[in-house]
Amino acid sequence: MATVAPQAYRNYVNGAWVDARSGETMPSINPATGETLGRVPKSGAEDAQAAIAAARAAFEKWRKVPAPRRAEILYRAAVELVRQKEDLARLMTQEMGKVLAETRGDVQEAIDMTYFIAGEGRRLHGYTTPSEMPHKAAYCLRVPVGVVGVITPWNFPMAIPSWKIIPALLCGNTVVFKPATDTPLVGVRFAQILNDAGLPPGVLNVLTGSGGKVGNAIVEHPDVAIISFTGSTEIGLAMAEKCARLGKRVSLEMGGKNAAIVMDDADLDLATDALIWSAFGTSGQRCTACSRIITQRGVRKELTDRLVARAKSLRLGDGLDPKTEVGPVVSQAQLESIHGYVDVGKKEGARVLVGGAPAREGALARGYFYAPTIFDNVTPGMRVEQEEIFGPVTDIIEAKDLDDAVRILNGVQYGLSASIFTRDVNKAMRAIDDIFTGIVYVNHGTIGAEVHLPFGGTKNTGNGHREGGIQALDVFSEWKAVYIDYSGRLQRAQIDKE
Repeated sequence: MATVAPQAYRNYVNGAWVDARSGETMPSINPATGETLGRVPKSGAEDAQAAIAAARAAFEKWRKVPAPRRAEILYRAAVELVRQKEDLARLMTQEMGKVLAETRGDVQEAIDMTYFIAGEGRRLHGYTTPSEMPHKAAYCLRVPVGVVGVITPWNFPMAIPSWKIIPALLCGNTVVFKPATDTPLVGVRFAQILNDAGLPPGVLNVLTGSGGKVGNAIVEHPDVAIISFTGSTEIGLAMAEKCARLGKRVSLEMGGKNAAIVMDDADLDLATDALIWSAFGTSGQRCTACSRIITQRGVRKELTDRLVARAKSLRLGDGLDPKTEVGPVVSQAQLESIHGYVDVGKKEGARVLVGGAPAREGALARGYFYAPTIFDNVTPGMRVEQEEIFGPVTDIIEAKDLDDAVRILNGVQYGLSASIFTRDVNKAMRAIDDIFTGIVYVNHGTIGAEVHLPFGGTKNTGNGHREGGIQALDVFSEWKAVYIDYSGRLQRAQIDKE
């Protein structure tokens, strides 16, 4: 049988599909099978400079396009995303591994975000307020900032870019987008759909390549006004430091070490379903994944037994197989990192109840599969309790009562997502008050955010900005205060009081 050559993809710069200046390419690999799906440009600093120049030139015209007209383009893109949803989901499963139900959800999130933000095109609210002087109008409005550099991760290769690119465009900015090194094909397809919907040349540009070369070139360029980044805390904090020196705005969405509290009165059927989904969905490769389960003693044994039984029964495999429940992790490097943390946990005294090793049986040997893993005997302060593993690994931690559980939950450097399972509304409301995270769920797992609410976290999870909701517009716009004095005389605020 003849071998089909991997498809060649290109960068999109100033309305044209182009190769990297160097001519170099890099592969996109299917983590379930090891096959090469396609090759993309291995871009460098010169490519970034060309894309930024195109975005900077396009900004002057794009910012003057009325917001409702910009929104119409986004609506057309949303319609096309709906039409291509299944093809995009299948490509995403092949490129990063998660099962089709999840990749369909990833595309749907981009659809939802595009429709939601496009709706703001006829609002994009400022506000009016009374002036302290007579015959004087006072109001404020949003204005675009300039060129936005968007750098995204591989775990949600369409949803997360949509959180950034769509509001940036709606506000009147232009964009240079670098998709994750491990998922460039989905990023290119997303950009293609947006541009085919009618964006003028230069408004959205896409470059594939490494973060070290392309990402740094985008961050350091003086014509890039905003950096929007999702990724590791280590890289994000270094990026924030660099952007501070350069005087540019940066929006960071970084790590998480999310926890669910299970009280003695919890519905254990519901809790078990939700915790298995939260811990092992996307093979644990979510910033909102539940990597700590804090349980009261009264339900600890029964809950643990239920979770272990369910984890053992989960079917690993290629995400395109409808019987698969857990796909591969994204790469060999990620597989090794996860296993390294499991070894750390064992050395710290934690006990592996299930999993704890790569899965290499049969067809799984071709890909990067890790068995769903549950640690017991975990105590606060252990590295596996404190550090983000980003894989199918979760911990069982015992708490005396609600106050103790909340203390444990808050005792990490991150503050993205949390949940509590209880039938007692008083306990639920106290938890909402005392948990210090950006997202709190009651009787639900730690994953499942919706696009019309703000998404983000506290502490080292981010730097105070939010994605999703109308709050996303704050990242990509400046406020302009306007005063119109029609009194016909000089009026001095704070001075003329009569």
